[in-house]
Amino acid sequence: MKQILFACLLICCMNSCSYGQDFRTSARTMGMTNDPAIRKLSIALTAIERLYVDTVNSNQLAEDAIIHMLDKLDPHSTYLTAEEVKKANEPLQGNFDGIGIQFNMFTDTLYVVEVIPDGPSEKIGIRPGDRIIYVDDILIAGVKMKNDDVVSKLKGPKGTTVKVKILRKGVPNLLDFKIVRDKIPVHSLKASYMIDNKTGYMKFDQFSATTHQEFKDSIGKLKAQGMENLILDLQGNGGGYLMASIELANEFLNPKSLIVYTEGLNQKREEWEANKNGSFMEGRLVILVDYASASASEIVAGAVQDWDRGVIIGTRTFGKGMVQRPIGLPDGSMIRLTTAHYYTPAGRSIQKPYTKGDSESYYRELLDRAYNGEMLSADSVHFADSLIYKTLTKNRTVYGGGGIMPDYYVPVDTTDAFYTARTTQFFLDLNNRGIIVYKYVPNLLDDNRDKYKKQYPSFDSFKKNFTVTDKMFNEMLSIYRKEKAEELKETSYQLTEQQLEDYQKSKWLLSHYIKMTIARGVYSDNEFYQLYNTIFDTYNKAIEIINDENEYNELLNQDRKNNNELTFPNLNIYNSVIEVTK
Repeated sequence: MKQILFACLLICCMNSCSYGQDFRTSARTMGMTNDPAIRKLSIALTAIERLYVDTVNSNQLAEDAIIHMLDKLDPHSTYLTAEEVKKANEPLQGNFDGIGIQFNMFTDTLYVVEVIPDGPSEKIGIRPGDRIIYVDDILIAGVKMKNDDVVSKLKGPKGTTVKVKILRKGVPNLLDFKIVRDKIPVHSLKASYMIDNKTGYMKFDQFSATTHQEFKDSIGKLKAQGMENLILDLQGNGGGYLMASIELANEFLNPKSLIVYTEGLNQKREEWEANKNGSFMEGRLVILVDYASASASEIVAGAVQDWDRGVIIGTRTFGKGMVQRPIGLPDGSMIRLTTAHYYTPAGRSIQKPYTKGDSESYYRELLDRAYNGEMLSADSVHFADSLIYKTLTKNRTVYGGGGIMPDYYVPVDTTDAFYTARTTQFFLDLNNRGIIVYKYVPNLLDDNRDKYKKQYPSFDSFKKNFTVTDKMFNEMLSIYRKEKAEELKETSYQLTEQQLEDYQKSKWLLSHYIKMTIARGVYSDNEFYQLYNTIFDTYNKAIEIINDENEYNELLNQDRKNNNELTFPNLNIYNSVIEVTK
């Protein structure tokens, strides 16, 4: 679990190859060291290898020892196997070798959800909605294969081929395709569009090798459409490459502005400054964050906040402010060892406190925030004076010690229709089963994709005129009832009174989910997010603030310490951060 969470939050700040070489050079001298700890480990391993009663796997013992040693340090120092290294790096490197599809497994069948534009699958005619039945003459449908197993059969080096047999609705026989694998781009920019005639929107889900170029390409297109103000969405962005975050922050700040610095016991202070005129140094800027915005996201948000360049909106970020140095090992595995803390321009450490050897509590802290009421109300949030810092231009109060606190806090409103709709047990059950996204809409699009494209040639016409009908609701519910009947081993299943009541409460949200999922299938992720975002208070509040010059400027001029209307969740528990991080 720790390794999975780490992969989402890692911040790769250095070159692993050079550090791995340095480490191996040092390792060659360890046999001659008088360090008692090194000798102790060596004697123990040698004794086990030569004297233990049964056969042992020395490599596994060494791996286990490394894992347990790192586990006694901080939550982000970790060990990755060679396969985990590959999986962690692949999405950050900006491309991989494959056939160019997005797929989902539904009832043991691989459904093509989307084909990558100009990718090898699209070029030979594979379409969304196709079912892949055979891969290289091996049946994969109906055999309950894991996603990783399917991926391993479809992926392969560029230039190699894979044969697939596809079932397409309306075609009586299986279709044969021979796909030549190629480099498939991985985009960190999930959506980019104009909200209105002056306001642009971008969403990044990670910081990868291509993030900066994607930003520059997108900002040029948005400016050509008249963009003057920008909403940058970093909600759910768990981080990535440090340099990508520095390059992005550079686009907003004046030259010579400090972006971030790092420092550790064995690492001297290292600083990064904005080094050129950025592409968006003027115009109003709003950054959206939440509890899952971490590391590289916090660098960007922290730098923008410290220089009073834009308004941060949302909830407190994750609080991951430690730098990992990748150390490559001979078998392709890797240690990611924490070597420094990173600090915002005002000197804030964003790292939340932790107890060495207790990673479970560290990640469970996000749940503790919910239990403590932080997600519901900002009124109870207070900071110790030791955690207070001042911004560098307007001398506003900002806070360290556990994530970036937004300038405008958007709590969860438990009384609104959206909260009520998405927390009913019936909606949660439908969502957890993937009824809409993976089961109903793909089947609907099989029969209607071409019809929808003809009927709604532009997304604007779809957004204004498409309506989810009662017939569509009934079709969706029939899938749910059939699934429940099969689970209960009954011939049929009828919704309970409570489910019917929940259904009525959630019907408007279910309608929205169906419509936005259809939009993704007919158009792209860009259109999906244009519908998806509108149901969230954070997004809507950002539009309101960025279009109101007075409110925007007021937020950038207030001193929150003396403003009773903008206080924040109780952080007395985090006062120990000063001892932990410095």
